[in-house]
Amino acid sequence: MATKKKNHYVDNKQFLAALIEYRAACEAAEAEGKPTPQITNYIGECLLKIATHLSYKANFINYTFREDMILDGVENSIQYIRNFDPEKSSSPFSYFTQICWYAFLRRIMKEKKQSYVKQKMIQEMAMDQFDVQEHDSDNTHYSNQYLDFLQSNQEFDDYVERRKAEKAAKRGRKLNPIEEMLEEDEDE
Repeated sequence: MATKKKNHYVDNKQFLAALIEYRAACEAAEAEGKPTPQITNYIGECLLKIATHLSYKANFINYTFREDMILDGVENSIQYIRNFDPEKSSSPFSYFTQICWYAFLRRIMKEKKQSYVKQKMIQEMAMDQFDVQEHDSDNTHYSNQYLDFLQSNQEFDDYVERRKAEKAAKRGRKLNPIEEMLEEDEDE
């Protein structure tokens, strides 16, 4: 009985061959003084497939900014495509998956910080003063009901202060950037 070969979304051997060909074209263009050639459609499709399928992992699937993570992964992969050395590794799939993984973590950190800023603004916003028009009476009190509701019912995630306290506690040992990203990933 013949077994079916499992089809993967990116064929590592073909992807490696395309990258070797692209690297040779880049070196030839550099030797001739021409600009770096554009990546091929096949390489672009592979990078997009790697980032898209990585975003389906349980770690990343439920983020509302998943498309931004995918685009960051593809952008970083294209940015570091010349750093892939086929003499050192024969698995471009794992190389670019790793690049996408860390791009996703950086996007999550950026979004957490942005969320913190939004929450802090809502928490500390003072909307007591409004422009009063001529026909309004002087003894009427105006307020923003939506803002009052948000300030009283919002669960504030004190992300930045929590990170500062953790770093202050670990001052004796300095973390490298990868350890910092992994720690922030564990906080979720």
